[in-house]
Amino acid sequence: MILDHQGTFCIIPTGNRSGKFKLHLRTPGPVGDFYKLLKYRCQERRFMKDARTFVLLKIPSTGPYYTPTINPGQIWNKYLSTAGGKGNRDAASSKLLQEKLSHYLDIVEVNIAHQISLRSEAFFHAMTSQHELQDYLRKTSQAVKLLREKIAQIDKVMCEGSLQVLRLSLTRNNCIKAYNKLKLMATVHQTQPTVQLLLSTSEFVGALDLIATTQEVLQQELQGIHSFRHLGSQLCELEKLIDKMMIAEFSTYARNDLNRPLEDDCQILEEERLVSLVFGLLKQRKLNFYEIYGDEMIITAKNVIKQCVVNTVSQIEEIDTEVVVKIADQMRMMNFPQWFDLLKNIFSKFTIFLKRIKATLNTIRSVVFLVLDKNQKSRDLEDTLQKNSKDSTVDTEVAYLTHEGMFISDAFSEGDLPPVAADTTSQRNTSPNSEPCSSDSVSEPECTTDSSSSKEQTSSSVTPGAVEMMISDDMKLTDLELVRLANNIQELLYNASDICHDRSVKFLMARAKDGFLEKLNSNEFVTLSRLMEGFILDTEQICGRKSMSLRGALQSQANRFVNRFHEERKTKLSLLLDNERWKQAEVPAEFQDLVDSVSDGRISLPEKKPAATEERKPAEFLIVEGQKYATVGTVLLLIRIILEYCQCVDNIPSITTDMLTRLSDLLKYFNSRSCQLVLGAGALQVVGLKTITTKNLALSSRCLQLIVHYIPIIRAHFEARLQPKQYSMLRHFDHITKDYHDHVAEISAKLVAIMDSLFDKLLSKYEVKAPVPSACFRNICKQMAKMHEAIYDLLPEEQTQMLFLRINASYKLHLKRQLAHLNVVNDGGPLNGLVTSDVAFYTGNLQALKGLNNLDLNMAEIWEQKR
Repeated sequence: MILDHQGTFCIIPTGNRSGKFKLHLRTPGPVGDFYKLLKYRCQERRFMKDARTFVLLKIPSTGPYYTPTINPGQIWNKYLSTAGGKGNRDAASSKLLQEKLSHYLDIVEVNIAHQISLRSEAFFHAMTSQHELQDYLRKTSQAVKLLREKIAQIDKVMCEGSLQVLRLSLTRNNCIKAYNKLKLMATVHQTQPTVQLLLSTSEFVGALDLIATTQEVLQQELQGIHSFRHLGSQLCELEKLIDKMMIAEFSTYARNDLNRPLEDDCQILEEERLVSLVFGLLKQRKLNFYEIYGDEMIITAKNVIKQCVVNTVSQIEEIDTEVVVKIADQMRMMNFPQWFDLLKNIFSKFTIFLKRIKATLNTIRSVVFLVLDKNQKSRDLEDTLQKNSKDSTVDTEVAYLTHEGMFISDAFSEGDLPPVAADTTSQRNTSPNSEPCSSDSVSEPECTTDSSSSKEQTSSSVTPGAVEMMISDDMKLTDLELVRLANNIQELLYNASDICHDRSVKFLMARAKDGFLEKLNSNEFVTLSRLMEGFILDTEQICGRKSMSLRGALQSQANRFVNRFHEERKTKLSLLLDNERWKQAEVPAEFQDLVDSVSDGRISLPEKKPAATEERKPAEFLIVEGQKYATVGTVLLLIRIILEYCQCVDNIPSITTDMLTRLSDLLKYFNSRSCQLVLGAGALQVVGLKTITTKNLALSSRCLQLIVHYIPIIRAHFEARLQPKQYSMLRHFDHITKDYHDHVAEISAKLVAIMDSLFDKLLSKYEVKAPVPSACFRNICKQMAKMHEAIYDLLPEEQTQMLFLRINASYKLHLKRQLAHLNVVNDGGPLNGLVTSDVAFYTGNLQALKGLNNLDLNMAEIWEQKR
C-alpha cells in the first residue's frame, strides 16, 4: 500500500490473477501522476498478478506529518517462500528484479514527497475545517430529529384521521364493487336454472336474451374468473338445444294450428306463443322456419278432403264401407246431389283453412315488419345523433377543465345538446358525487356491471305480449334478409291457395274417371261451375293471387261440356228440322213470355211461372216488338236453344268464345239445313210432303227473318262478355246475317219464279178475242189471289207489296212479249180495246186484294215499244 501525505488512497490486490489493482481513495488528493505510474508498472510485471504478492498494511489516516514506509524485503521474502522450489537458476533474475523494485520505490517516494510539498497548505486547511464540519453535521442531525418529531405529532393530530377516512372510503368502495361482483357472479351462476325455468314455460326469447347477456357479462365483467371457465361453452350448447326446441315447438304449433276443427272461427291459435316463437327464430337467424309450416299445409290439405269424404260416406246408407274399402270408390258411388254437397263442404273447409293460414302468416309477417321497422328507426336515430353531435361539437382545443371541474365546451353547448347528449353531460358533471370507478383494485370494464345487470333484468322480464320489448338490439338481420323473408311468407300464402286448388283438381279428376262430369246436364254443370267459380274467387280474394290449376280443370271440363252441350242441341235441331212439315205453329204463352223478356233486355230463360199462367191459350203469331211473326215449332225451339247458349255464357264466362263459335255453327246449320229442306225440296223425301207450296216458302222466309232479328241482340250479348282482343270473332255474326239475308232473297226470288213460270205458261196461249175478260186473265187473277191468300198472313204488308210488284213486273214482261207476238199495238183498235179490258180486269182484281189497293202497277209499260 502507498499513501500520500494526506492519507487519501491505498492500493489493494483484487484477489484474482488478472494482474490489476484496486485503488481505494479515502479523501480527494492530487495523486494522478503517481497512480498512472504505479498502474503502468504493476501491469508490466507478471508476478504482480498474484494476490499474495501484496499484503494489507494498516497505516493510520490521521496526523499532520506522516512518512509512508514500505519494506521491500518483506514482500520479496514472501514471494521467495512460494517460488523457492523453482531452483537456483532464477536467483540471479530475482536479484535483478529486486534492484529494479528498489529503484522504482525510490522514484515513488520522491514523487510522493514532491506532491506533498505542492499540496501541503491545502491538506492542513482541510484538516482544520473537518472539525467545524463535524459540529455542523451534529447540529443539523439534532435539528432534523426535532423536525421529525414535530412532523410526527402533526401527522398524528391532523392527518392520520383524514387519511384513515379516505382509506376506509376507498376500502368501502372496493368492498361494494367486490360485493357487486360477487352478486353478479351469483346471478350468472343462476343462469342455467333460470334458462331451464324459462324453457319450461316456452319463453324462448327470454332464455336467449338471458344467454346472450350472460355471455356478454362473461366476456367483460367476469372475464378470467376460473370458476366460470366452462360456463361459456355450456351456454353455447344450451343455445343450440334451444334452437332445436324452437324448431320442434314451431312444428308442433303449425300442426296444432292447421289440424284444428275447421269451423267459422278463424282466430289465431295462441298468438302470443306464435309471436314469441317467431322472435326467437329470427333472433337465431332460423329464416327457413316457414318451410315447416308449408309442409304441414300439404299434409293437412290431404286430410281435409279425406275427412270430408269419410264423414259424407258415413251418412249415406247405400254405400257399404265394408264392401267398398277405397275412399275413391266410395266417392264414385255417390249421385250428383250427394257428390255436389260433398264438394261444397270441401270448398267451405278449404276457405276456412285458407283464412286461418292467412291470419297466421299475417301475424308472422307483422313480426318481421316490426323487426324491419325497428332496424330502420335505429338507423335513423344513429344518423340523427351523429348529425347533432357534429353540429354541437366545439373544437377540442377549447375543451379543458375549469376550476369548477366543468368543461368549457359543456358550458358553451349545454343548451344546444340533444337529450341524449345532455344526459351524458349531466352524468359527467355529477361524476364527482358518484361512485368512483377508477380505483387501483378495480378495472374500468367493471364499471359496466350495473348496466349489464339492468339489461339482464329487462331481457328476463319480457312477456310474449310485449312485442316491442322482444325486439332486442342484438337481432342482427339485414333489411334485405327481412324483406326476402316477408316475401317468402307471402309466397307461402299463394302456395296454400295452389295446394287447395291442386287437391280440389285431384278430387274432381277422381270423380271424372268414369265420365261422370261429362254426363251432367246443363243445369247440373252450371251449378257445379258456379260453385267452382265462387271458390276460385274466394281464394283469390283471400290470397290476392289467381291460381290456375282449378281454373284450368274447370276450363277443361267446360270445353267437354260445351262440346256435349252443342252436340246435343245440334242433334236436337237436326231431328226437329227432319220432322218439320213447315206449317204455321201456334205460339205457347211461355214462348211469348220468353220473347218479351228478351225485348226487355233479359237474355235468359225465364223461371217457370205458376200453373194459372200456363192455362193461357196459345197465340197464332209471335209478337216481337209490335211485329207479327208466323213461325214453325222448330224456330220457337231454336230461339230457346239460342237463349240457352247465351245463359250458359252468363253462367260460365270462361266458355264465351267456345259458345260463340258453337252458336255460329248452329245458326249456320239451321240456315243451310232449312234451305235444303225448303228451297231444295228435301222435305219431300224427309218428311213426305207432296209439294213445297208458296206458303211453305213464305213461312220459311219469315222464320229466317225472325232469327235475323235476334242476331244483333245475340251479338251485343257476346260482345259485352268478350275481351277487346277477341272482338274479331264477332264477324261470324256478320257473315251469318248476310247468309240469312241471301236466303230470304232466294225465297223471294223463288216465289217470283213460281208466278213467272205460271205467267209464261198462261200468257203464251193468250189470244185477243171475245169474251172479255178472257179465260187466261181470269185464271191469272185466280192464281194471284191464291198467292196473296197464301202469303198475306205470313209476310208483313210491305214485303207483300214488294213481292207483288216484282210479280207484276214479271207479268207485264210476259204480256208485253205476247202482245208483240200477236202484233197488238196501242192504236185504239178493236184488239187494243179487248186487251185494255183484260188488263183493266187484272188491275181491278189485283188492287182489290187486301193491302194492295195502293199498289202502283204502271200497266202502260206493256205498250212501250223497244227503240
